[in-house]
Amino acid sequence: MAATGAKAGADPGERIILILLVVFTVLVAALPVARLLLAGLAPGGELDLSVMSEAWSREATRRALWRTLVTALGGTAISLVLGTVFALVVTLTDVRAKTTLIFGFMLPLMIAPQVTALAWIQAMGPGSALLRLIGLAPAPGTPHPLYGAGGIILLLGLHHAPLVFLAVRAGLRNLPRELVEAASASGASPLFAIRTVILPLMGPALTAGAGLAFVSSIGNFGIPAFLGIPAGYTVLVTLIYQRLSGFGPRVLPEVAAIAIVLALLAAIGLLAQLRRLRRDDARTTTLSAAAPGWSLGRHRVPIEAALWAFLGLVVVVPLLALIATSLVKAHGVPLSAETATLTHYAYVLFEHGATGRAFANSFTLAGLAAFILMAASVPLAVLADWRRSRVANVLSVVAEFPYALPGVVLAIGVILAFLRPLPILGISLYNTAWIILIAYLARFLTLAWRPVAAGLAQIDRGLDEAAQAAGAGFAYRLRTIAYPLLAPAMAAGGIIVFLTAFNELTVSALLWSSGRETLGVVVFSLEQAGESTAAASVAVMTVAATLALMLIGSALARRLPPGVLPWRA
Repeated sequence: MAATGAKAGADPGERIILILLVVFTVLVAALPVARLLLAGLAPGGELDLSVMSEAWSREATRRALWRTLVTALGGTAISLVLGTVFALVVTLTDVRAKTTLIFGFMLPLMIAPQVTALAWIQAMGPGSALLRLIGLAPAPGTPHPLYGAGGIILLLGLHHAPLVFLAVRAGLRNLPRELVEAASASGASPLFAIRTVILPLMGPALTAGAGLAFVSSIGNFGIPAFLGIPAGYTVLVTLIYQRLSGFGPRVLPEVAAIAIVLALLAAIGLLAQLRRLRRDDARTTTLSAAAPGWSLGRHRVPIEAALWAFLGLVVVVPLLALIATSLVKAHGVPLSAETATLTHYAYVLFEHGATGRAFANSFTLAGLAAFILMAASVPLAVLADWRRSRVANVLSVVAEFPYALPGVVLAIGVILAFLRPLPILGISLYNTAWIILIAYLARFLTLAWRPVAAGLAQIDRGLDEAAQAAGAGFAYRLRTIAYPLLAPAMAAGGIIVFLTAFNELTVSALLWSSGRETLGVVVFSLEQAGESTAAASVAVMTVAATLALMLIGSALARRLPPGVLPWRA
């Protein structure tokens, strides 16, 4: 604690809050990662690679690794193309309704991957109620075109394209106008300027976006679970799930060894991204930082039509197919006035006990995670920024680790850390809802902290210094200055945490137990059990909740720092 300096020592309240933050971050973020490494590399307390060697000697494990790389790289390539093109058009041209276009493009990222996969399954399969309505459904018995590697790659690309879009758009908004104007003055066409000037300058942004898409793809569970398991196409995340769900805690050392390699893949992706960023130095010395706005002229209407058609195809059509499936009497029946029914909604809401519990569990766990992380993010940001605490800065870095790890890796670490009863208390968190909450706190801490840190950077720290000079203690200054001023940023972070946790499956797939189901688990279980119409009904309700929360966040956008809400980029 001495690293915080004399200022921290002068205020007991500040020291106590810092200690609490250290304990909180170590328990939820550092301990699971440490236990995972220990179980995979030193199961007996000393370095022992026998478990690792045995796990990776199996052909199934090596095949899953290869398939993970194939699908992640393929999905990243699609994300890179789609995200870059959309960012270039929306940022650099005079297309209309940009806010709505961005909202629509970001929607797949905000909707849970398992819901995305389910929507596309219902949109493209021979049993699609929507395709049967218009007479375009494949013949009964036809293999589903999305099951297998191709479908996984396509949906990973669509789902993570918004990550590339965010990175590239941020770079384009800081693009020096005069460089592009110089190219235009020399007679260069917009396409030539993009190829020779803009894209080279966007090298760091493209690298950042590709790195985020790759790391997210290797950790995505919902899409390969829905599209890969029925086709026998197993990647590392689904292999870990199948091994742990089939054999229970006794295979924890084995799955930990597999999870470490999965985490290593994520680390390699991030390190490659950082290395490329250092090598691709695209800094400019200009004072201008306003992206150009090219007029599309007579091409504007066709380009706008193409953008809306794309969003209609990848967002609207799958959601309509999901809604249609939830309304028909049975899977495979075409939607019509005679076949439309709300029976499945009544079933999942009032008869299927797991769904009611899942709504309550997801709402409670997501709400608790959002509230706790909002409360913790403010003192962490204040100590790191205003108080210049070296310990708080280290904690903010540690908080990033669980979010960078694939969700199943974090889940295994949490199981290993809290499988045994807690010391002194003698209470076991395993097979309880509390272990899911701990995983959520670890996973989403950085999502709550980033908006608060961005908001704090726009507030004059003189207010805090004046209150301190007047004798106000640290806790009092937090309560009367920091929390009120940062309330909008806290709310934005809370909404993002709630949205992400409410529909989450990747972590809870390994942590749930009977009576502690989450919505993601229920959708997955219903689809696996062949109850597609019921699964679609639950999924439609989660999408409605997601849209409502996004609209609430948009209503707060004017009071927030730019870029805090991803769909308001």
